Amino acid sequence: MYLLLLAIIYLAFISLGLPDSLVGAGWPVMHEDLGVPVSFAGGVTFIIAVGTIVSSLASERLTRRFGAGLVTTVSVVLTAVALLGFSTASQFWMLCLWAVPYGLGAGAVDAALNNYVALHYTARHMNWLHSFWGVGASISPFVMSLALSADGNWPAAYRTIGLLQVGLAAVLLASLPLWQRVAAASPGESTGEAASSEATAADGAAGSARGHVSLRTALRIPGVPSVLLAFFAYCAFEQTAMLWGATFFVSDRGFDASTAASFGALFILGLTAGRFLCGFFADRVGDRQLIRGGFLLGAVGATIVALPLGQVSFVGFALAGIGAAPVYPAVIHSTPANFGRANSQAIIGIQMAAAYTGTTIMPPLFGLISGRVGLWLLPFYLLALALLGLVMTERLNRLPRGRSEVAKPR
Repeated sequence: MYLLLLAIIYLAFISLGLPDSLVGAGWPVMHEDLGVPVSFAGGVTFIIAVGTIVSSLASERLTRRFGAGLVTTVSVVLTAVALLGFSTASQFWMLCLWAVPYGLGAGAVDAALNNYVALHYTARHMNWLHSFWGVGASISPFVMSLALSADGNWPAAYRTIGLLQVGLAAVLLASLPLWQRVAAASPGESTGEAASSEATAADGAAGSARGHVSLRTALRIPGVPSVLLAFFAYCAFEQTAMLWGATFFVSDRGFDASTAASFGALFILGLTAGRFLCGFFADRVGDRQLIRGGFLLGAVGATIVALPLGQVSFVGFALAGIGAAPVYPAVIHSTPANFGRANSQAIIGIQMAAAYTGTTIMPPLFGLISGRVGLWLLPFYLLALALLGLVMTERLNRLPRGRSEVAKPR
């Protein structure tokens, strides 16, 4: 029963990834059809990210009241409705309208599931779960590429992914009795991955019984500001690459929209493959080495993209994705060890807010800057974010681990 619940969580991560790369893959054609400048993509992602921040901050309260299963199901339904709404949009303001439920659906379940896995499962499951997010995110660009190569019909891609989300929502809805049975059962043993009987309380999802740690108190814990800046930089790196990669290959390197969408998908493919492979050795290598190596390889990939290598530059984009692969799951998984289990739920929630702030601010900022300077700036922008993340995590690594007594929950 517990392994089946873990499989449901894997399915939920696929559903989280499905919509994430659609806007970036289709925007080279979408902005022309909608009659808006290319930089307006940042406006859509801004609205989505704000909704995600709001719902992620409310996720602990929602999960405690309604249970992780119902929150996850409703979130997937919201994203499905939003994607089907995107497929009907004929004007830019319609995209902005449907971006609201899109963002709200994406955020509510994220912090709770991530903290649950960080507390009760090994690093390999954290990597594999985020690899399954990448599976979802990798499907979308190819669906968009097929739609664009057929007749430029980008709404068909949104409709297809929306219907896939409807199917996933149906599976999650059918699984609700399983979540309830697992929550009701509290045996003293686990599946072999959980650390304690707390892990069986799936609807608690994140140790919600622990006390509240205020934002001010959390920021006073040594290392928290550093990890927040590192997570900000990483998520800005990831989202900027996904959003602007295809447009960069069209406008700066001269590829057609269909080819560029496929090249843009290489970042997500690298992300997905890298997380899957990291799952096999993450427990041996450790979170710190995975984070350090990830930022370094991401910087190398961005440097290769910056070089005038023609079509070979897509290799750099793939390397950047492979490098980025272990950073997100390793930062989340290391939170209980870095700051103490009692503080992990609060700090992971704040990390999510920092992550979504990065995805909210930095991709639109690049859109504004590139509108004046040019899209050639993309690899240098990504390189700066990778180096910022590396510096901040190295600063964190110099501090002692397990600072669980620094901040008392209150």
